[in-house]
Amino acid sequence: MKKLSARRRHPLAAVVVLLLALAATGGLYAAFAPAGKAQADETAQSLAIDEGKKLYTVGCASCHGTGGQGTTDGPSLVGVGSAAVDFQVGTGRMPAQQPGAQVPKKKVIYNQAEIDQLAAYVASLGAGPITPTDKQVDPSGADIAKGGDLFRTNCAQCHNFTGEGGALTKGKYAPALDGVSPKHIYEAMQTGPQSMPSFPDTTMPEQEKKDVIAYIKSVNGEQTANPGGLSLGGLGPVSEGLFAWIFGLGALVAIAVWVAAHTAKAKKS
Repeated sequence: MKKLSARRRHPLAAVVVLLLALAATGGLYAAFAPAGKAQADETAQSLAIDEGKKLYTVGCASCHGTGGQGTTDGPSLVGVGSAAVDFQVGTGRMPAQQPGAQVPKKKVIYNQAEIDQLAAYVASLGAGPITPTDKQVDPSGADIAKGGDLFRTNCAQCHNFTGEGGALTKGKYAPALDGVSPKHIYEAMQTGPQSMPSFPDTTMPEQEKKDVIAYIKSVNGEQTANPGGLSLGGLGPVSEGLFAWIFGLGALVAIAVWVAAHTAKAKKS
């Protein structure tokens, strides 16, 4: 008993007990908890990739190549990531209906499960931006004022300061953002589709993307009513000034002409 008591009082006894406890805990966790879950996740991901490859072969390979390497009719998809697939296919832009200066948004032909499978396959070709989660794109509590500053600085040149869209060069255009889902706005900022530049997290962090989304939803009347009354198409102060010039000043000119004409008639009589 004295020997056992002496060993317990040894300075390294507590360290040895702690190491043994950690080793036992780690061994039990590795043996029972993660193995099954990891294997299940790996199996599900493998199935998604296999199904996505089948969908890709039928609907995408003719333009983007059998291995996503690209052709003269479509760019390479190696490294574009799942976010680009979710945006392009989820908005109906892909598969493209016909070649042109810009691929327009149209009716979506795949359901979300199929889109996820296509995204999984394309993501397996090379690392790229990942499809954001619901939490990442939720604008609740975001700073609308800061989002407005960011949007006017980086986006208004093409999309208009309220996201109404506008024409670009060579038949291209910046689409209107009214009614676009937060997820697709976030993915567009991540991936930079078509003529749009990309804004990765190193350039525009996740919180700033949320701020921009909150601003877009606000100015499009999806969170609050228009405090200024009639929006005049959301084209800004220039359109309001034009309205005042044409109708306001025009009405004053018409009244002046009417007064002058009636004054002349009164003098003659």
